[in-house]
Amino acid sequence: MQPLSGIRVLDLTTLVPGPIATLALAEAGANVIKVERPGGDEARGYEPRAGSDSGIFAILNRGKRSIVLDLKSPEGVDRLKRLVADADVLVEQFRPGVMARLGVSYDILSRINKRLIYCAISGYGQTGPLSVVAAHDLNYVAESGMLSLVTTADGTPPLPPALIADIAGGSYPAIINILMGLLQRERSGQGCYIDVSLAENVLPFLYAAIVQQQINGLGPRPGGEMTTGGSARYQIYRTADDRFLSVAPVEDRFWLNFCDRIGLLGKDRDDELDPAKTSAQIAARIREKTAAEWGSIFSGHDVCVAVVATIDEALKSEHFRVRGVFDKKVRAGEVDLIGLPMPFDSRFRSSTASAAYPLLNEAADAGVGKCSIHKEDVQSDPQGRSLHGSI
Repeated sequence: MQPLSGIRVLDLTTLVPGPIATLALAEAGANVIKVERPGGDEARGYEPRAGSDSGIFAILNRGKRSIVLDLKSPEGVDRLKRLVADADVLVEQFRPGVMARLGVSYDILSRINKRLIYCAISGYGQTGPLSVVAAHDLNYVAESGMLSLVTTADGTPPLPPALIADIAGGSYPAIINILMGLLQRERSGQGCYIDVSLAENVLPFLYAAIVQQQINGLGPRPGGEMTTGGSARYQIYRTADDRFLSVAPVEDRFWLNFCDRIGLLGKDRDDELDPAKTSAQIAARIREKTAAEWGSIFSGHDVCVAVVATIDEALKSEHFRVRGVFDKKVRAGEVDLIGLPMPFDSRFRSSTASAAYPLLNEAADAGVGKCSIHKEDVQSDPQGRSLHGSI
């Protein structure tokens, strides 16, 4: 049995933060009902497409069921309330105040189901002067101070390469808090309200910078601290074939091994005396050989060095393959797409190697009782997507 078998989740979220959170719950065995607006989640239209379907939507919503409700209509609100009566968790991602205006706030829904774990995900949280301000991931990491840590030569902060606030500040805190809410409910019999703020959940990533600011009265130097570009021991260096090495031998034992392998000798190893000079010397040496040659030189030695991989290389990584990271796939049109890895204990993993993504409103005729999907109910449509039994 999977950890969340028998848990029913109503997912009213769209795009990224909420769908990844509820995907994790589905991976753990929860029955997730994706409640979509008329026309469906905007992500259904995202590129790239696999046949007529969005690959992004497929991998973020696999293993869920879809039902369309117009929450601006009395009928839609009534149907949601009836679904809530038998639900364990509800996750929503509306701007603060929207659920209350629709007549389905936590206060109202908790009177229908006192055991409901209600999780609201928003940019700045449900209260405060910024709570109703429209923003996206880039704005949240800017507001938290994260973007100030690294700058280009002219002082401009670079664009982050990932949706840090959406996933690390939204999806993961939602998962953690929902699981804690379920655990507490087992003890008290009472549900709870969870307020997840993407912006404020970025702050733990800035622990060192915050300590510097509070103790020294001065914030970190942009691009000048150990992990932001101020140390020769934590840098990106270009190779002879225009690949890049990520070099991070921070501890002395790794640093000395690294210096030995690249031929950095004597006083040149003293990176505290003149970090910029040491970095320049390392850059010159790394530039003399290809990434493959450096791979051979560093192989078998503890040096904390890795080649900057392309996405294609990462997907073909032997290590990730051996670990089974990409074993689970989802059928989207004619293409098998890699699923999000959820490394549960093997005793609790699903026995299936793939999971279906929901067709829009496929559960339109479903009842409002507990979701029950069994292996014997699973069938496939002509495009290879699984069609499950009723909810």
